[in-house]
Amino acid sequence: MTELTLISPAMGKPPQSEQGISTRISEGAWRPPGKPVVITATLIDLLREKFHLDWNGIHGVAHWARVRSNGLTLARRNGANPRVVEYFAFLHDVCRRNDGRDRSHGSRAAAFAEQIRDRHLVLDNGEFFVLVAAIDGHTHGKSHEDLTVQTCWDADRLDLGRVGIEPLPERLSTPEAKDPSVIAGACESARLWLRQYRDGGGSR
Repeated sequence: MTELTLISPAMGKPPQSEQGISTRISEGAWRPPGKPVVITATLIDLLREKFHLDWNGIHGVAHWARVRSNGLTLARRNGANPRVVEYFAFLHDVCRRNDGRDRSHGSRAAAFAEQIRDRHLVLDNGEFFVLVAAIDGHTHGKSHEDLTVQTCWDADRLDLGRVGIEPLPERLSTPEAKDPSVIAGACESARLWLRQYRDGGGSR
C-alpha cells in the first residue's frame, strides 16, 4: 500500500473534513470508501511532476482535496456530474506558475487535460467538454449555464477560507453552495488547514 499525505508530516493529521477523503492509495489507485476510482495513483504522480509550486501550499494537493470534497458534497445535493467534479478538483490549478494572479493558468490546465485525456481521464465526449469548460473558465468566469461547471466553480470558491477570505453567497452560483451551513463547513476546514500550514510550514 502506498500512502499519499495531503499535509506535510510536520503539520500533524489533516483536518477532520479532509479525513473523509481517502488519503490512502491502495493497489495503485486513489480509493474513496465505497466509490469507484477516479483519481488514480498514476494520475497523482503525473500531477505532482507537473505542479511546480508548493505541493502542500495554498494551490496544492490539500486545496485540490478540499475542492473535491466541497464539489462532491454539492453534487450529492444538486445532481452535478461527480466524475467531472473530481477531475476538475485535481486539474484546475496544476499548471499555475505562481500563487498570485496567474490569469492564464486555467487555459493552460485545460490544454493539459487535453494532452492526458486518453491515458488518464475516463470521461465521454460530453463530460470532457464540460470539464474543459470548467477548468478553462474558473479563473475568469462569473456564471455558466451548465450545472456541473457551476458546481466546480463553487467548490473552488468555497475554499477561499485558506487565504483568509469568507466566500460571499452572491459570488456563488448554486443554491446548495449558498447554504450558510455549507459555507461554514468549508470555511472551517480551510481555516484549520491554514493554521496547520502556518504552524508547520509548507514543503514539496
